[in-house]
Amino acid sequence: MEEPMALIGDKFPEMVVKTTHGMKTLPKDYSGKWLVFFSHPADFTPVCTTEFVAFQKRIAEFRKLNCELVGLSIDQVFSHLKWIEWIGDKLDVKIEFPVIADDTGKVAMKLGIIHPAKGTSTVRAVFIVDDKGIIRAILYYPQELGRNMDEILRMVKGLQIVDAKGVAMPANWPNNELIKDEVIVPPAQDERTAKERLKQYECFDWWFCHKKA
Repeated sequence: MEEPMALIGDKFPEMVVKTTHGMKTLPKDYSGKWLVFFSHPADFTPVCTTEFVAFQKRIAEFRKLNCELVGLSIDQVFSHLKWIEWIGDKLDVKIEFPVIADDTGKVAMKLGIIHPAKGTSTVRAVFIVDDKGIIRAILYYPQELGRNMDEILRMVKGLQIVDAKGVAMPANWPNNELIKDEVIVPPAQDERTAKERLKQYECFDWWFCHKKA
């Protein structure tokens, strides 16, 4: 029987995995932290190498948000270790986050991230998991297109503000074309609140009010 695909709002599946930092239990080992779990098609490939460097260059920014990184591909752990060593030697970048060696493909199958047209390769998937172990966002990219790590950072920041303030985030936040770096107040659910909102906040209409984060 096939595993159901992980969806936004689901608990991140519990699993014990072999990584370049030893055995880990997910998401338990990251309890109380946010997690960016990402898969890449294969070690020793150009696009994936640029992605690993880009993630590492931003690791301090992720950690300021109480967020850790974990990578994965269907490669053996010695391949991960040699590739990480190559990145350090040739590109002078030390990869600090663990990389899962999913050489059996069990983790990828559990998460539904096997590329349907590329044999056993994993897609470029990203799962943003909150500090309670809940999947808050899922992104998929084709093999040919590298990810934008600044967007992933923006998503973690935005979701944390959503949780802390009970608001919604506009397009291109914090550089939205209508309300700049402000956030959206959830629409009123009754007539009295709708009228009060117009007095409390800047509004385009009762259903579209905004404020400072």
